[in-house]
Amino acid sequence: MQPMSGIERPFEPDFAQVSPEVIERTFEQGMSMVETTAAYLDGPGREESKTLPRKVALAYAGESMRLTTRLMQVVSWLLVQRAVRDGEMTLEEAGQERYRLGSREICEGAPMMAAELLPARLLDLLEASRKLYEQVGRLDEMIYAPKAPEPPSIHRSLEALEAAFLTRE
Repeated sequence: MQPMSGIERPFEPDFAQVSPEVIERTFEQGMSMVETTAAYLDGPGREESKTLPRKVALAYAGESMRLTTRLMQVVSWLLVQRAVRDGEMTLEEAGQERYRLGSREICEGAPMMAAELLPARLLDLLEASRKLYEQVGRLDEMIYAPKAPEPPSIHRSLEALEAAFLTRE
């Protein structure tokens, strides 16, 4: 008798799992964060960074790069979803690894040493970008993660049991 495992299903992206409104709202949130971050890093953040001790200044440089990487990944992913929505790209194309949310090792990595000493506004932006990156990561998984195998139906299980007992007689 063969083991009663689920039937493997091929990769089937499921855009229906996430409403277009959620994608659009997340896009607006991401773009707003990009603008806020750019204004901070080009203005007050630049001035604050000049006054930091060397060790903290290194953390500032590294963490601000992590911040911009997270936002770049989020916005890129959201632009791909817009392209799918607008018919410029298929869902299968968008599911290719190069279009998926990337740079996880950087974006999800542990904070640098002395990061806790960074200016409060940068820490706030880092936390907000982390949450947004995680949110988009969940959306990516909902749409593009391979579906779990279907559990065997009770009908198939009963048929398998019946076949096993009938072959013994």
